[in-house]
Amino acid sequence: MSGAARLRLSGGPGRSGVTRWAGADRIAAATPAHRDRTIDALRAVAILGVVLGHWLVSALVSDPAQPADVHGASPLGETPALAPATWLFETLGPFFFAGGYAAARSIRGRAFRPWFGTRFVRLGRPVVVLAAVWLPAMLLLRVIGAPESTRHVVRSLVTHPLWFLLVFLLLTALTPLLRAAVLRHRTWTAAPLVALVALGDLLHLGSGTTPVGWAVPYVLGIALAEGVLPRRAGAVLAAAGATAMAALVLGLGYPASAVGVPGAGRSNLDPPSLFALALAAVQIGLFLLIRGRLAGWLRRPPVWAPVVLLNVFAMTVFCWHQSALLLTSFGGLLVGRLPGLLDEPSGWWPVHRLLWLPVFAAVLIALCSAFHRLESARRRP
Repeated sequence: MSGAARLRLSGGPGRSGVTRWAGADRIAAATPAHRDRTIDALRAVAILGVVLGHWLVSALVSDPAQPADVHGASPLGETPALAPATWLFETLGPFFFAGGYAAARSIRGRAFRPWFGTRFVRLGRPVVVLAAVWLPAMLLLRVIGAPESTRHVVRSLVTHPLWFLLVFLLLTALTPLLRAAVLRHRTWTAAPLVALVALGDLLHLGSGTTPVGWAVPYVLGIALAEGVLPRRAGAVLAAAGATAMAALVLGLGYPASAVGVPGAGRSNLDPPSLFALALAAVQIGLFLLIRGRLAGWLRRPPVWAPVVLLNVFAMTVFCWHQSALLLTSFGGLLVGRLPGLLDEPSGWWPVHRLLWLPVFAAVLIALCSAFHRLESARRRP
């Protein structure tokens, strides 16, 4: 797959569209026949969901009297009617599902220590590069006297998305045990985990239940890899998940937003609640239902090539997407409180923010081009 990443989709200015199509053909030809393209597509969609979700709900607000004084806000606090939109962009469930599938497939016939070491380095190197850039930057902000609120929002946006890496590494380390449990108990392995999440919701146990919550889709991914999660389970998961979402919100008072809302007393994401698991069940169920047709689409080189690139750059995109938001916003300080950037997230702000997404994406592409080579410099082809 890393070899395919180096194939160019475009020959640059002056090249014809035929060259771009040929590049897609080369990527398709470089893909191993045994690779499950649908899982790669699910992972790509999950990464896009996380990135777009963060860009759409992370508002940086500049103080009109002191523009350098920036604090964080969210349009969800101003417009509760936007809550259903978070169901589309909260895609950590599918991400952990894809991770469980990939781990179960890759560990077969391999010793645990080198297998885990490879995955640890693959996840850890992008974080090291991110830290090498942002730790001096944070020190510089302190030296030049940046307001504490500004430094706080930078720390939060850069570091908060990385919490999932610790959970992902823990579940990766537990893969042999979870896989053995799935081989013995099939999908029932997830039942006690769901029960523990329900207990955590009832007793308000806090973030300590986070690994347990995301272990549920991870186990389902292992079950798919081991052939014990059939396609017909998709209808059950989707229906049961949708029913549970409605019951939890309408009957038990769970928040309707899939992500945290500033000022709210309860969050479905920190730690993942039963609502988060129900949403993940719907998403995974729908994926299982369309998986066969999706596999056919992904055999087309122009469809498959972007999926390959998103997977190759997945960790770089995840680590740097909030940096793209920060850099664009700080650049906006030179101009003022542009609509959708540095102003209060109310009124038409969500519409204005949509117009900034291409700018964030362009900055992110530049960051990925700059740092992906450093992250993979010592990685074997």
